[in-house]
Amino acid sequence: MKKLMALAFAATVVLAGCGNGTTTDSSADSAASSATSSQEASSSTAAEEKVLRVGATGQSYPNAYREGEELVGFDVEVIETAAENLGYTVEWTLSDFSGVMGQLETDKIDTVANFVAKTAEREEKFLFSDTYAYAGATIVTHTDNTDINTLDDLKGKTVSGVLGSNNVTNLQKFDANGEITIRTYETRDGAMNDVVAKRVEGYVNSKASLIAEIEKNSLALKFVGEPFVYEDIAFPFTKTERGEELQAEINAEIAALREDGTLKELSEKYFSQEDITVKAGE
Repeated sequence: MKKLMALAFAATVVLAGCGNGTTTDSSADSAASSATSSQEASSSTAAEEKVLRVGATGQSYPNAYREGEELVGFDVEVIETAAENLGYTVEWTLSDFSGVMGQLETDKIDTVANFVAKTAEREEKFLFSDTYAYAGATIVTHTDNTDINTLDDLKGKTVSGVLGSNNVTNLQKFDANGEITIRTYETRDGAMNDVVAKRVEGYVNSKASLIAEIEKNSLALKFVGEPFVYEDIAFPFTKTERGEELQAEINAEIAALREDGTLKELSEKYFSQEDITVKAGE
């Protein structure tokens, strides 16, 4: 795992000067030549270092979250494994979800590893890798809410969700008549805490993430019906030459990680033995 604080690598070339530029001493010439070669090699190594700038929230359990000083999670391990195989050093940038997507759009980072759903709207702005996971958007409510058992029971109620997330967008599309009040938050914790505290009647997120969160924290939450939509999860890239190169490289790694069972292993590790790397029912 990479340490949360990524250090930008820089090379400093130290120029060594001779006291007498006209010296004819062979040992001095040899030493100067050796120093120059060493400096050139160091400079060349720095220039060739491959850095992959990745964004995440650092608050999205079990996708990208902090454990002490480390950033861990399913999406984190997938991108770090792929990057390592490709010879990249990962440099992390943390912000809220809208923030990291905005940084990608302005080319300040190379991709986002935070359970990003591939949508038609996003595909107008970004390139996407091949799918590495699938998400079923669903809603949970407090177990005390005995009158909320189906999605229809949420009419006239308030449901929380993360600002800028596709789960909120999908809920808005599902609730075409605007019968559900949707309250957005900058973080998952804020959105989930309010349903646990009964300040809202529901919380929308992917089913796999909710299963993991409920199990980890023994939350008094229950599912309201089945997922109302399923989506492909992929890594987004800018529509640039570098973005195209990264897309091709990451696609090759996703195929390899799927083939050798690594994707499935990581999914089961973080999602309570659920394999979210294949579509439900397949």
